[in-house]
Amino acid sequence: MMVQIHCRLRIVGVGLLLGLGMVLPAMGVAQAAPVVERISMQPNSDGPGYLVRIQTSERLQAYSQPRFVGRNQLEIVLFNARVSQACRRDAPGGPVQAYTVEARKNHLVLRFQLDAQLTVKAEARRDRATEDILIGLTYSGIPTASAPATPVLHSSALAPGDERARWRIDTIVIDAGHGGHDAGAIGAGGVREKDITLPVALRVGRYLEEILGVNVVYTRSDDRFITLKDRGRLANEAGGKLFISIHANAARNRSAQGTETYFLGMHKTDAAERVMERENSVIQYESDPTAYDGLNEKTLIEQALAQSAYMRSSEQLAGLVQQQFTGNVGRTNRGVKQAGFYVLWGASMPAILVELGFVTNAQEAAFLQSENGQIYLASAIFRAVRAFKTEYEKGLDLGMAQ
Repeated sequence: MMVQIHCRLRIVGVGLLLGLGMVLPAMGVAQAAPVVERISMQPNSDGPGYLVRIQTSERLQAYSQPRFVGRNQLEIVLFNARVSQACRRDAPGGPVQAYTVEARKNHLVLRFQLDAQLTVKAEARRDRATEDILIGLTYSGIPTASAPATPVLHSSALAPGDERARWRIDTIVIDAGHGGHDAGAIGAGGVREKDITLPVALRVGRYLEEILGVNVVYTRSDDRFITLKDRGRLANEAGGKLFISIHANAARNRSAQGTETYFLGMHKTDAAERVMERENSVIQYESDPTAYDGLNEKTLIEQALAQSAYMRSSEQLAGLVQQQFTGNVGRTNRGVKQAGFYVLWGASMPAILVELGFVTNAQEAAFLQSENGQIYLASAIFRAVRAFKTEYEKGLDLGMAQ
């Protein structure tokens, strides 16, 4: 639960640190200080809210919860950390008017100047998928244009009309499932999942670029292996507003057919669990499968709650995809479902996983392999994204105009 914080932060000793809800390092041999490599900012998709992401070279052992230290000034301390000279820093946006990073002895102090017209609540947490530090900012009211403060990390201020542009769906991440030494599911006639997902993903991306004019980022654009964690990390680093992971299904029942689209959450059926287990089994091809040992039912619930701001949008987009598959491509609708896919775990944005059909069904496998089939499926996903973007930005325009 987020709480409004009004106290000034003072570092006076371990006793105070314990009282501030820190994550404290284990006592022992001193370790090299993690380096802050990027500070990124991104609006939430559901309602007024902003996410500040602090990316570090390695796990940060201790950090404070954000505290108000002056009028409209929010401060967070990263203990035993330093900032890279090449640190990439997003321009301020949303409720953040300007921000600074200051080294104090062995620590870093980040101070955010907030819009005086807004009531802001803040909470810091660790991203379980990447171990980045996330600062969630929720607020009431409409933010004004960003104004520079002294000192500032970015001198460019947003014009009053430009704040709206920051919230638009301008970057979409398309993830072609599997690849490289991971063939994915192998079905009728030896068709491989990875050989279906890539051409469909590239077509979706091309339609988005050419028709909607948005920036498209691919987690892979050729036949290579990308770890599940890296797919989410790439999406976050690209500043993605939507994440779409494309897959093909498989089943022991050779007559199983149809499409289904997932968003992150607890599975509610045995069938959804089987799909999740098959897609998550990709970790066997990774160099360090133990990196996922901490991901279990408890952490899934925690991550789903942490990403609850995106859940409604993810479910809405998934529903639009299924509508397009059924209404315009004539596929059997297996519904919108929830499951704990690792690939969705790390994407801090509305994220869905699309199962295009069953490679284990000879008829569907032929459709999935055909150029016409891939055009129909890619077009359906594109139309769903276009409808989602249109509806979302219509609401954005109305909200900004008030």
